[in-house]
Amino acid sequence: MTKLSVNVNKIATLRNSRGGNVPDLLKVVSDIERFGAQGITVHPRPDERHIKYQDTRDLTKVVTTEFNIEGNPIDQFVELVLETKPTQVTLVPDSVDAITSNAGWDTIAHKDFLKEVIQTFKPQGIRTSIFVDADTRMVEGAANTGTDRIELYTESYAKTYVENKEKAVLDFTKAAEIAHSCGLGVNAGHDLSLDNIAYFKKHVPHLLEVSIGHALICESLYFGLDNVVNMYLNKLK
Repeated sequence: MTKLSVNVNKIATLRNSRGGNVPDLLKVVSDIERFGAQGITVHPRPDERHIKYQDTRDLTKVVTTEFNIEGNPIDQFVELVLETKPTQVTLVPDSVDAITSNAGWDTIAHKDFLKEVIQTFKPQGIRTSIFVDADTRMVEGAANTGTDRIELYTESYAKTYVENKEKAVLDFTKAAEIAHSCGLGVNAGHDLSLDNIAYFKKHVPHLLEVSIGHALICESLYFGLDNVVNMYLNKLK
């Protein structure tokens, strides 16, 4: 079964929009785990517009499943990861002003940088993952950095799925096969939803984990958080 890691950035965004502590991020995270999710993901950004750096520290006392911290490995982020020691760190090349992640790493051009960052984390027992497009060259490049896993950036799949799901998933199937042959674990995330996750799971081999946030929270407005978490778990079997 592919693990579900719930990205809780949107919970923090809702809280921050009003000030105070409603919704209570720590309680929501505990509830999400109780509902069955096998992981929690956060993506703190320098402007702290959703997850704050202190949230990440506080969550280390609450999360009992796998804790995944995503972000661009600037100095502040690296220090946070080394302090909190999550289960996994996912390296994402987003710019400071990015609304959301919008590209994977060029693992060839940035090979030396990624190797250096990964070697900072691995001796601390932190599993590493690199956010990449479904491009076999970038997957092979990731294997040369010493990373444990890749996370396939799935926006293109989600956009194309409605018109041609067979075409949408093709590059991801190939990328996952290459990753596995290179000894890499395969994660995926970005714009995956209840509408498209089952087909992705069925056609992308060796899929260990998906990270889902925006769609899951939006769907929960209609169906409830408990129901939606379990709907995803059923589709990921």
